[in-house]
Amino acid sequence: MLKIGVPSKGRLMEKTFEWFGARGITMRQSGAEREYAGTVEGIDGIELVMLSAGEIPRELSAGRIHLGVTGSDLVREKLADWDRHVLELSPLGFGHADLIIAVPTGWVDVDTLEDLDAVAAQFRRTHGHRLRIATKYHRLVREFLTAQGVADYQLVDSQGATEGTVKNMTAEAIADITSSGETLRANHLKVLADSLIHPSQAVLFLSRQADWATAAQATCQQLCSRLGIVSPHLDDIEFPTSAGL
Repeated sequence: MLKIGVPSKGRLMEKTFEWFGARGITMRQSGAEREYAGTVEGIDGIELVMLSAGEIPRELSAGRIHLGVTGSDLVREKLADWDRHVLELSPLGFGHADLIIAVPTGWVDVDTLEDLDAVAAQFRRTHGHRLRIATKYHRLVREFLTAQGVADYQLVDSQGATEGTVKNMTAEAIADITSSGETLRANHLKVLADSLIHPSQAVLFLSRQADWATAAQATCQQLCSRLGIVSPHLDDIEFPTSAGL
């Protein structure tokens, strides 16, 4: 049985169902008594697993699902060396959002990362501690700022409304995903011109850790053919030594 993990609620779930449905694969969420289960029609041998988008990278990495739909930002944030754990099969063309760095609009002379680096150094000299950047994306932001040579900052965790942390004075800047930018503007924040960390969208991923027995391989190839995407040649994929094929 081939297991596919899909988002269990919200627009990501709706758009995932629409994307598969447009290609002849009907997905339905089961009733309220089994809200994390679902059904698939149009192809045999597939089990639908309903998960939060944030859980899907973990389940792919653990090999408990064969395929999964989630944001490319979540896979890169939650999985170190993500491409050793999963393979990108196809971008799905929805769920677009950019992971960026934003600062208060009142910082009129701060428009680039170089400006932010200078302000961060001055902030530390003035206040005796590093400038705080609120984010849910610690791995991606730290790697990006290190590569850009920005050093005088500290990341503070934000699991709520990240855009409000500057107004609430728990951070001086933020790193978060945005699509339209309306929420940033409403909170008097502006995006630094060169601060695009990752352009995210929903992607269909394949687990390198799952049990790819013959039946699962055949179902995957049949599914990919129906979806109009290139079927992976699983025998040619470099799997970790712990994965069975």
